[in-house]
Amino acid sequence: MSGSSKEHIIKSYDDELIRLTGELVRMGELAVSQLEAAIDVVDRRDERAAQHVVHNDDAIDQLEQEISHDVVRLLALRAPIAGDLRNVFAALRIAADIERIGDYAANVAKRSIPLSMAAPLTPTGGLAHLAELAAEEVREVLRAYRDRDAERAYKVWQDDVQLDEAYTGYFRELLTYMMEDPRVITPCTHLLFMAKNIERIGDHATNIAENVWFQVKGEPLSGQRDKRDLTSNPEPVKLGNRPE
Repeated sequence: MSGSSKEHIIKSYDDELIRLTGELVRMGELAVSQLEAAIDVVDRRDERAAQHVVHNDDAIDQLEQEISHDVVRLLALRAPIAGDLRNVFAALRIAADIERIGDYAANVAKRSIPLSMAAPLTPTGGLAHLAELAAEEVREVLRAYRDRDAERAYKVWQDDVQLDEAYTGYFRELLTYMMEDPRVITPCTHLLFMAKNIERIGDHATNIAENVWFQVKGEPLSGQRDKRDLTSNPEPVKLGNRPE
C-alpha cells in the first residue's frame, strides 16, 4: 500500500471518529436537556408537558442505535487496533450510559404525573438541586470526552460524592415528612423514586468518566471511589426536625 493510501485511510478514520464523537456529545446534551425538562414539569405540575418529555426519550434511543451502527461499521471497515480500538469501544459504552441517563430523565417525568395530582409539597424543590448537580456532572464529563481530557474526567469521577451526599440528605428529609404526616407518604414515595433516578444519573456520569480515562490512558481508573449514598443504611430520623 502506498504512503498516500495509508494517509487517506488514517484521515478517513479520524474524520469518522470526529463525527462519532460529535454524535455522542449531541446525544449527551439531549439527555441533559431531558433531565432539565423533567424537573421543569415537576415545578409546573404540567401533565401534558411531562408526557412530551417521556415521548422525547425515543430520540435518544434512536441516536444510540445509530451510534451502535456506526461503531460496527468502523470495526468492519477500519479494523482498528490498540488506541483506535479503545476509542471505538469507549464510544459504544458511553452511548449505552447516555441512553440510560435519558431513561432516568424520562422516569422522573413519568413520576411527576401522579405527583401533580397531589397537593403541592415543600420538598419538591429539593429535586432541582439534585438535578443541577447531576446535569453539571454529565456536561462536564461530555467535555472531558470531547477533549480527551483524562484529568477532567477523573475530577467528575471524584466529585460524584457531592451528588451522593445531597441525595442522602434529601432522602432523610423525605423520611421526616412521611413520619410526621402519613398523608404525604404516597407523593413523597414518588419523590424518593425520582431522587434515586437522578442519583443514578450521576453514577452513569462516573461510568463515562472511567471510559474516558481508559480511552486516554490505556489503563483502568484505579482506586476506590468515595461513595456517600448512605440511604441503604440511614441514620435514625428524629421527629420534629422538619426543615421549614
